[in-house]
Amino acid sequence: MSSLVTLYENADVVLADKGLTRCAIKVEDGRITGFDDKDLTGREVRRIDLKGLVVMPGVIDPHLHLGHGKDISRPQVKDDAARETAAAAMGGITTFIPYLMSTQSYETLFDDVKAVTEAGSRIDFGYHFIISTEDQLAAVPLYARDYGVSSYKIFMNNRGGEGSRLGLPDIDDGYLFRLCETAAALGGVVCPHPENIEVAWVLRNRLKQSDPHGTGGLALWNASRPDFVEAEAVQRAIYLARVAGCSIYIVHTSSQAALEAALMQRKAGSAVTIETCPHYLTHTEDWSGGVVGKINPPLRTRADCDALWQAIADGHIDTIGTDHVHRDLSGKQGSIWDASPGCPGLETLLPVMLSEGHAKRGLSLERIAALTATHSAKVFGLSDRKGRIAVGQDADFAIIDPKAVWTVDQSTCMSSAGYSIYHDWTLTGRVIHTLVRGEFVMRDGMLIDDKIGHGRYLPRPA
Repeated sequence: MSSLVTLYENADVVLADKGLTRCAIKVEDGRITGFDDKDLTGREVRRIDLKGLVVMPGVIDPHLHLGHGKDISRPQVKDDAARETAAAAMGGITTFIPYLMSTQSYETLFDDVKAVTEAGSRIDFGYHFIISTEDQLAAVPLYARDYGVSSYKIFMNNRGGEGSRLGLPDIDDGYLFRLCETAAALGGVVCPHPENIEVAWVLRNRLKQSDPHGTGGLALWNASRPDFVEAEAVQRAIYLARVAGCSIYIVHTSSQAALEAALMQRKAGSAVTIETCPHYLTHTEDWSGGVVGKINPPLRTRADCDALWQAIADGHIDTIGTDHVHRDLSGKQGSIWDASPGCPGLETLLPVMLSEGHAKRGLSLERIAALTATHSAKVFGLSDRKGRIAVGQDADFAIIDPKAVWTVDQSTCMSSAGYSIYHDWTLTGRVIHTLVRGEFVMRDGMLIDDKIGHGRYLPRPA
């Protein structure tokens, strides 16, 4: 064990068991060992004055796509991870769990993906596997045992060739049910993308006839994949998971209807975790950004935003994920029918929650910590080391100034996407420092370049 003890002093700390508390944090070998300056005789002590800032647990983003250029399936070179984890560090994210997508068996490529990500990553990371073939389904027990991958995504809308855009084959509800059975036997989690695509096709075809050039923009996109298309699939997926005895994680909840469907199944006894994303809390179908705001599921109405905020306040929504996609704006060309879906969000997840949630709506910092860190760690097998500020946990911190007022400028964005849907927004609350296992990866708003490669892969037991 190293003899060096680092004391982070003069800060208010969001402690796991006490809430916001003025204390020092004692860190040794990258882990938290106490909250005082006692028992330091004969030790080398480094004291860091945090000057009255607030220390929150480092954010865990449980939902993003780490790819290469316009390909969102996997990182291919070191810089893919370096660029996107730079964005993550700027936003106080200390761990993320991207979705890895392939039709190959993952045992043929995961070692390479892990090595590429570790070479470039500034932060710690796991991976979810997208399961879409019979070989992958059969290998799920191996993925859990050998790679520590205990969470599995499935695109419920991959039917009738819908998945060909991503290079994925068709599946059906029987495949979903078998994945839930397999995951249940391992104690794993299934993460379905919930949309009833057959109904969406009917609506899309009607709307394309009346508006072939997509002049209706984001409202048209919402009408082509409306809230009930999401809600029906949410209800169906959770019910099937409950029959199979499987825990289920509902990704990117965008609407009041989908939220209510999930809560109905939760009340019936389903083990369901509900996630939403910042863009569904802040942006609506009438946003002036047009096709830049094309996302799946679509941006909804102001009433949907309000319902999601209320569910956050009431404790019904469990986690916040970005669904970060780092394709650049060249993919957003043409009409709403042609533009690629998705947007970046790593740099703004925590700042938006601080500004829109804490400063504007009075959401406590403790509640934001639970939404952005603690609950994700628990659901995805990381709570033994991540998600809380407590003795024995990794010293992963997002150190913030909750009163700092600043303006988002996409020209300074670190993500290779090169833009932000929050461009020119004035936010209250900013990340000043980000630490991963006791090491600054971002300090005073500046990245620490020698922390490229500091990140470690995190096996996650079921």
